[in-house]
Amino acid sequence: MFGWNGKFLRVNLDKKKAVADRFDASLARNYLGGRGFAVKILWDELKRGTDPLSSSNKLVFATGPLTGFSLPSSGKLIVAAKSPLTGGYGDGNIGTHAAVQMRKAGYDATIIEGMAERPEVVLVKDKSVEFLDGKDLWGLNSFETEKKLRELYGPAAGVLCIGPGGENLVKFANIVCQEGRAGGRPGMGAVMGYKKLKAVVFLGSGDLPAAYPKDMQELGADAYREVMTKPNFAFWKRQGTMMTIEWSQENSVLPTYNYSEGVFEEAEAVGGFAMEKIKISQRGCPQCNMICGNVVKDSDRKGSELDYENVTMLGPNIGLGDLRQVAALSRVADELGLDAISLGNVLGFAMEASEKGLLEEKIAWGAFKASKALIGDIAYRRGLRGNLLADGVRYAAEKLGRGSSRWAMHVKGLEISAYDCHTTPGMALAYSTSSIGAHHKDAWIISWEVKSGRESYGEEKVDKLIELQRTRAGVFESLTVCRLPWIEVGFELGWYPKFLHAATGLEMRWEDLYVVADRIFNLTRAFWIREYGKKWASEMDVPPARWFEEPITQGALKGAKLDRAKYGKMLQTYYEKRGWDERGIPRKTTLKKLGLEDVVGQLKKSVKLSE
Repeated sequence: MFGWNGKFLRVNLDKKKAVADRFDASLARNYLGGRGFAVKILWDELKRGTDPLSSSNKLVFATGPLTGFSLPSSGKLIVAAKSPLTGGYGDGNIGTHAAVQMRKAGYDATIIEGMAERPEVVLVKDKSVEFLDGKDLWGLNSFETEKKLRELYGPAAGVLCIGPGGENLVKFANIVCQEGRAGGRPGMGAVMGYKKLKAVVFLGSGDLPAAYPKDMQELGADAYREVMTKPNFAFWKRQGTMMTIEWSQENSVLPTYNYSEGVFEEAEAVGGFAMEKIKISQRGCPQCNMICGNVVKDSDRKGSELDYENVTMLGPNIGLGDLRQVAALSRVADELGLDAISLGNVLGFAMEASEKGLLEEKIAWGAFKASKALIGDIAYRRGLRGNLLADGVRYAAEKLGRGSSRWAMHVKGLEISAYDCHTTPGMALAYSTSSIGAHHKDAWIISWEVKSGRESYGEEKVDKLIELQRTRAGVFESLTVCRLPWIEVGFELGWYPKFLHAATGLEMRWEDLYVVADRIFNLTRAFWIREYGKKWASEMDVPPARWFEEPITQGALKGAKLDRAKYGKMLQTYYEKRGWDERGIPRKTTLKKLGLEDVVGQLKKSVKLSE
């Protein structure tokens, strides 16, 4: 087997035992890696109804056949588990040295099972696995933890760790590395914290097995050069994703005041050009030559890595227009191991609840010191308010009531990432049908939608959404490489089948890759339906009421809102094209066509399946 190592490392924390399991080549061909491996492992090995915060849940770190090769932006891995935030399939991707080091150690995925009795660190060094006492690290923030581990194991070590948010089981706690690389929005850090696993360290010394090493070397060199020739490359290097703030403001899609508006009066003060004025350095993922992490000196005079999502959610969405203060909140979130996107939602929800009199403790829009204090309360679950918000906006709205669920901005329990959709039905549908809940990574259709006609709810938009989900959610998340070279600078998709052939020897066209993508997407959907059972309905794929009921009141598109009837029709068109029934459940014929016959047998125990 070329491209893949052919082995999963299975780590049992109860028994302090690790075993390398070989997997069949057919699994690699049918699921590629990354998200494909993760959802297949979780589908096969978790029982229906598994409590996400229990020793029965499993945490998967998975790479793909391109991970770690000298190719543009190939230093990625997927972290996945059943989500404590949503109750469905949860994952995230992280650009990290751990991805490369795990591959060099000889593994394509690491599966964490069971639960340690006391805090532990797992050290994977090639074929050796050690279970180390982590009590001196427990309680430290993620930056401090990684610093101490790098002092022990060297600067090349791949470290994945949690902060106090994960330790205290905040349901949107994530996993952090390299002082700002983070992933696992749906509570992967909480799963790790429940297992008393403070960190995993990977050190590998092996070579990656390419089918055609010379071709791989030449393709990689050519591809790196190609990326740098793209017209947008120079500006990307200056601003990275921060340039999106000006674009979102111009197009009335910048989340402002808990997604009640699409423009922010102080957007210029927190945008890409403002960032350039206070930028002190850059950070990025391994194997990347278009680094996107821009580091600024924040209001605490510390370095903070910024990108579009964390600045938007901790800036305009909570009414804060001071970029240095926004940067300080973002750094604190990373140190504490809290997802900045969900955190910005939670803070925005708390501010609106305070404004409407639903919370006794007041917190005003744009209140920096109060926000910083509340972030600490959430991470440590201090007080009634901190404990309430630590479970996310869906839970908080259920507890507070009084109509707050209408402006609790989530889909399936996962807080929405940084695009307002009052004026973009396609992006609203992308959020609503994402594999993990409301996240943009599966299909960033909004740019295409703004150019091609945001007012449409038609078939063409549905076709484009499915195309993007196949490309992004299926192929990129499973190969496992970053999508930004393609999206941001126009690196052509034709490179990726060539990379895959050089790595694995497989001849796969994009049409073939889309079949794999559909298999993964349908298995992920089946995981959700298996867990929700008879509670599952098409309403699960509908965005919050705010976007339908409360028009925006500012900007060029003042008065705009989504049309519920047209959205419902668009959703049914999407289901039909996906081969799903009117509830959004894959039909038997669809599952069988994709080689998921075994899924039919399991799924029909939870719901009635259509032919």
